[in-house]
Amino acid sequence: MNCIIIDDEATARAIVARHCSLVSDLNVVEEFDNAIDAIKFLNRQAVDVIFLDIHMPGFSGVDFVQTLKNPPKIVLITSDTEFAIEAYEYEAIVDYLVKPLTLERFVKSMGKIKNATRKTTDRPDQGSEEKKHTHLDKAEDLYVNIDKRLIKLHFNEILVIRANGDYIDVTTENKEYRVHTTLKKIKEKLPDQIFLQIHRSYVINISKIIDIEDNSVLIKKMVIPISRSNRPELMRRLNLV
Repeated sequence: MNCIIIDDEATARAIVARHCSLVSDLNVVEEFDNAIDAIKFLNRQAVDVIFLDIHMPGFSGVDFVQTLKNPPKIVLITSDTEFAIEAYEYEAIVDYLVKPLTLERFVKSMGKIKNATRKTTDRPDQGSEEKKHTHLDKAEDLYVNIDKRLIKLHFNEILVIRANGDYIDVTTENKEYRVHTTLKKIKEKLPDQIFLQIHRSYVINISKIIDIEDNSVLIKKMVIPISRSNRPELMRRLNLV
């Protein structure tokens, strides 16, 4: 099994790597001191196991887990024992190791990984879920009802959609429209590969992003907030280099 190690502490990475070297069928392909570089790597190459520190500056281990659409098996490594219960809310997390690591406990963790890997072969095919979005992927526009008129909006012209009470404000390249509907309803009409909700009040066209800084994105001259819960998915969707 191929694995990567993500921990901002060099000593901690060295200890995990040493334990991995003592397991015959476990191969460390890369180490990272931050989650962002690990995301870039995983966009290019798949692995079987991730050994992940929870507490890292800027982008935590929890944020990292939430960015992964089809995560491999994950083993959390941390000194925070109080996080154990929350950790198991994520299906991909198969074990939780507390620093300092012992070889005996590490070997037990490998047993859990192998058991979890065998169980994944029984999961149903995800293809049916993908098929549900096929008609959206082929569409290039939608119609909105404004003052009893149906106005066609091309997806690639839409910049931002903002919730505004019982209405939504749709900002395009050249104009803004106010539509009597909800953000939830219009999201169902938008192709997932182009649009993303980054805040409870905002859906954006991710191809129109100019800049990202802290907890906001810049689209044209609009500064749009990113909520903490939506930030991981945005980071996963970006073509990071």
